Amino acid sequence: MKSPLHDFLAPDSIAIVGASADPTKRGYKAMIGLIKDGYGGAIYPINPKTDMILGVKTCASLDAVPGPVDLALICTPASTVPGILAECGRKGVKGAIVLASGFKETGAEGAKLEQQVLDAARAGGVRVIGPNTSGMFNLHKKVNLLALANVKAGDIGFISQSGNMLLSLVLEAEHNGHVGFSTYVGPGNQTDIGFNDYLRYLGEDPQTKVATLYVEGFRDGQRFLEVAREISATKPVVVYKSGSTEQGQKAASSHTGSLAGSYAMTVDLLRQVGVSVVQHSNEILPVAEGLGLMQKAPGKRVAVIADGGGQATIASDRLAEAGLELAELSEHTRRRLGEILLPQASLVNPVDVAGSSDANPALLAECMEIVAEDDNVDSIFLVGMFGGYSIRFAEDLLGGEMRGAESMIELARRVDKAVVVYSLYAPIKPPALRRLHEAGLPVYTSIEHAVRVLAALGERGIYLKSRAVASHAPAVVPSEDMKAMFARAQNEGRDLFEFEAKTLLRAHGVDVAPEVIVRSADELPAVAAQFGEQALVMKVVSKDILHKSDAGGVKLNLRGEADLHQAFDSIMSSCRAYDPNADIRGALVTPMAKKGTEVIIGVSRDPIFGPVLMFGLGGIFVEILKDVAFRAIPLSQLDAESMVDQLKARKVLEGARGEPPADKAALVDLLLKVSGIVSAYPQISELDLNPVIAYPDGYAAVDARIIINRSVL
Repeated sequence: MKSPLHDFLAPDSIAIVGASADPTKRGYKAMIGLIKDGYGGAIYPINPKTDMILGVKTCASLDAVPGPVDLALICTPASTVPGILAECGRKGVKGAIVLASGFKETGAEGAKLEQQVLDAARAGGVRVIGPNTSGMFNLHKKVNLLALANVKAGDIGFISQSGNMLLSLVLEAEHNGHVGFSTYVGPGNQTDIGFNDYLRYLGEDPQTKVATLYVEGFRDGQRFLEVAREISATKPVVVYKSGSTEQGQKAASSHTGSLAGSYAMTVDLLRQVGVSVVQHSNEILPVAEGLGLMQKAPGKRVAVIADGGGQATIASDRLAEAGLELAELSEHTRRRLGEILLPQASLVNPVDVAGSSDANPALLAECMEIVAEDDNVDSIFLVGMFGGYSIRFAEDLLGGEMRGAESMIELARRVDKAVVVYSLYAPIKPPALRRLHEAGLPVYTSIEHAVRVLAALGERGIYLKSRAVASHAPAVVPSEDMKAMFARAQNEGRDLFEFEAKTLLRAHGVDVAPEVIVRSADELPAVAAQFGEQALVMKVVSKDILHKSDAGGVKLNLRGEADLHQAFDSIMSSCRAYDPNADIRGALVTPMAKKGTEVIIGVSRDPIFGPVLMFGLGGIFVEILKDVAFRAIPLSQLDAESMVDQLKARKVLEGARGEPPADKAALVDLLLKVSGIVSAYPQISELDLNPVIAYPDGYAAVDARIIINRSVL
């Protein structure tokens, strides 16, 4: 169903509630923006104290407006907003922008007023942008309610919780000279309309080629991921998520009243659904522009054509840091390059033409055409001084540069590979570079920005290919016995015991070691006979003793009946001394796990994004390095595989220092099974498998903990 936001983000009539003749007021600036930009719809200034503002007749109230109103811009104080929204409802206004601050971002009283705003809007069927918003513009509709000057209409849609971030991008775009915007909205507190709603609108908007968002906090993360997955299939989505540090998260909360959430988790979940995440604010516009122009690259293999060894080296370093590969050029490609370049040229990627182009800059385009035909190449990156040859060497080289530019333009149109240009002359915009930019080739003043664009193009291309073949694992059918087990635990006011958690896992195909619950010492001879000479672990079973080791509730390396008796007596004695009132159900006995690589798998129900699965190396790695990957549940096969591949320390799993590699396929299968179990049992609030021991031929889930979601009966 088409987004209702089209009705008022591309309005045919606008009321300015609180319109003013005072040039310092927003009600004046909005009028100026509409009039100067030539807005063709009806403008209704609402002000009962004057008859005319900027030559436009005013109305005393919304009720007095002679025609329909698509959008109301409310420029009055926070306390007046509920009443004005009620008036909007009576008038049939479709959407309202509430500029005022003083709502939930200020505390309890502000939150109460914000609820009144929402109640009034819903009662009247009015959709609300804000409150606490900078406003909006739709430049193709000539709706400029921010009265910004020198903003070019273009194809980048921008939703930003920071008005200053918009101003920064507008100034950057003005300097760029080729970038323009379609629609901008400041969502503010997202009281009614959230990021997912705005993203759907941008996804449907024919004037928008790339949707770009500055986000401090999501209101409904699950819904946003659903919409992002849908929209990213047809057009690029770029997100800059602030709050990557504890200090940043606190600032985001005080700024918008939003819950910023875990930055690392949010980034992983966004990438899971095809979003291009930028980590630095000065990358937002370059990446948005590059994705809008090029859309995607087939992969991450880049061929570098450079006219200087130093910058070729810098480009190689930055490409490696960004997770891109220097393409391995074929022998045929190197031979063809050698036929047109000087003997001192380097024919191994990065290709350094070493002076070959000094008298003929169009030669760079010939090199680009040659490497573009190589099947090992996904993107072509021109690095150096193209565009400045006529400035640096001789004016009569301008013709060669222009011919080279035309060849590059034709190449980019002909091939499905990305063509990206960095030139040290880009800041002064010489003719050849202006021609490239005008024709739709991204030209950058920074190697770092160009590389980030190449990374985004490659990531998007790989995502789109993987999306075409991705499938989720078969759904897990919940067992009646397991549901009864959850019910018993909930009735007793506890979480699942470890043996119950393992029973659940085992019931759905997870490899869990055999175990026995011992309730009295009389049962130990049978246990000793069952396990023979295997090394065993014994752990206390009690809902009241969470940290078993602290209570003396764990004994290791037990062999035979005598060891078991001694361990059982010691555990019972220590745990009763630790907590005399503890409900002790006995002890769990299971074989000691063989040596292998420890990993951790955890699931939590995030308040913003819903059930999220975490995977990482266990032991000291997870605590010290925090080298973990996150994905929203349910996982696809590719999601699970990418979690394992994402770890910085994945070489440990691949077999470091002569150790055998872990069974990656088994770990992927385990991740998918855990995802299916959590999807099938809403009773699970948190799940923790720590450690899981990964072996060359499988794994063993050594410890399992499941916390019950008490809101689910």
